[in-house]
Amino acid sequence: MPEATRPDTAAAIAAGIDEAEIAGLACDLIAAASENPGGTEAHAVRVLAAACAERGLDVKTTDVAPGRPNLVARLPGGDSAGLAFLGHSDVVPAGPGWTRDPFGPEISGGRLYGRGSTDMKGGLASIVVAMGAIKNAGIELPGPIDLICTVDEEDADLGVRAYVEGVLAAPDGPPSYAACIVAEPTDLETVIACRGACNLVIDIGGVAAHAGRPQDGANAIDAAAKVIGLIRDDHERMTAAASGLLGSGTWNVGRIDGGHGTSIVADSCTIHVDRRLMPGESADGVRDRLADAIRQAGIDTGGITVTVDVEMEMPGFSTPPDHHLVTSAVAALADGAGITSEIGGWTAACDGGFIARDLGVPTIVLGPGGLNDQAHQPDESVAVDELVSAARAYTLLGCGTYFP
Repeated sequence: MPEATRPDTAAAIAAGIDEAEIAGLACDLIAAASENPGGTEAHAVRVLAAACAERGLDVKTTDVAPGRPNLVARLPGGDSAGLAFLGHSDVVPAGPGWTRDPFGPEISGGRLYGRGSTDMKGGLASIVVAMGAIKNAGIELPGPIDLICTVDEEDADLGVRAYVEGVLAAPDGPPSYAACIVAEPTDLETVIACRGACNLVIDIGGVAAHAGRPQDGANAIDAAAKVIGLIRDDHERMTAAASGLLGSGTWNVGRIDGGHGTSIVADSCTIHVDRRLMPGESADGVRDRLADAIRQAGIDTGGITVTVDVEMEMPGFSTPPDHHLVTSAVAALADGAGITSEIGGWTAACDGGFIARDLGVPTIVLGPGGLNDQAHQPDESVAVDELVSAARAYTLLGCGTYFP
């Protein structure tokens, strides 16, 4: 393995990170509105691709769907395993409640405002500027650095699924990464464990009848209430046993539709459910356990049918706290930005689970901005100095200074 960059050299590169450069690129990305649902990522990806090319990175885009391109930007290196940065180009819809133009970025009081400033165009800008600084320094890297930017993270994860499928099917096999850093907003906390998520759709069939003689039918809404009772009981069981950084899996019944009228016994009902997954859990396993519980409870009898389908899955992941990726991230934040980074877990879900599960790459989440107080909210913003701190830490990590 080629020798990693000297710490003093890496520190000098990180210290040269320019605040105006990061803020300018983040503003350009925010102005390239890419709301999802909507499939409008192409403009933002063009801005990102141009910024990467200007900094001498090798850029490749691949359409996942018409007008929805994934991007991979590479800073070449030696033959050792590389470092992957992971992000996404889409943002949630601006929605109501803004006091400023969500796609007219502005800086005020040291904060950058605009949809995606925190989640996660600010993080993308920090990555690109860090990679550009390393490129400009002309140092020899042990392995390549890749920025993987996917579409559709905020909806159905089409982008990361297509990326993983593509690299697994590649003639030379998937790229070799020693580590993956997801630049989602963590307030620069080093997140080593992340819950996954799945959406289940439970379709219940019954038998219609006149409400005056309900015994002639089979009420799908009554059956749905029993299913929801099973879900509630399982939620309470899991949360009572919660432990560690991630606590436990959770259930949430988010939507229910059923019946045709007050005087008709409901012959159908559909329940839409969110289930947060612990690392190692799968959506198929959750579905099968719920379906088995429904059968054991005898709910699917007497004219009632129940089917449980997986609509979406994002896997969770966990990286040991003593892994060199974790200790390196903590050291890079301390040395590059003077930040003492806590090690924590994330109750949200992100695309990093696919990289960890399907490619077997150790993964953390580490990025500027706040998930709980800024992401997906009106007047979303990020502190500009957090963007700079993130870029400096990414620079030190990219130079390989701390890696064995």
